[in-house]
Amino acid sequence: MNKFEYDITRHSADSFTKVQYFCTEKGDCSLEEIPASEPQALSDILNERGAQGWELVQLLFGKGGMIGCWKRRIEDVIEG
Repeated sequence: MNKFEYDITRHSADSFTKVQYFCTEKGDCSLEEIPASEPQALSDILNERGAQGWELVQLLFGKGGMIGCWKRRIEDVIEG
């Protein structure tokens, strides 16, 4: 049986200079004004965590930044 561990990370808005993710009062959400360097900043975070064995489950965006939800498989320990 697969077993997983989970981690939640916070990334402040200061990590991104102009990524703007917002939702209107009607619930319409969008990304605007994304400079070419900003997707690379997000890729760096994803690649760093991926190299440690973490898989992204979800990104949550808010006014102050974003939260990453991650999981990775735990090797089964055979008791003897």
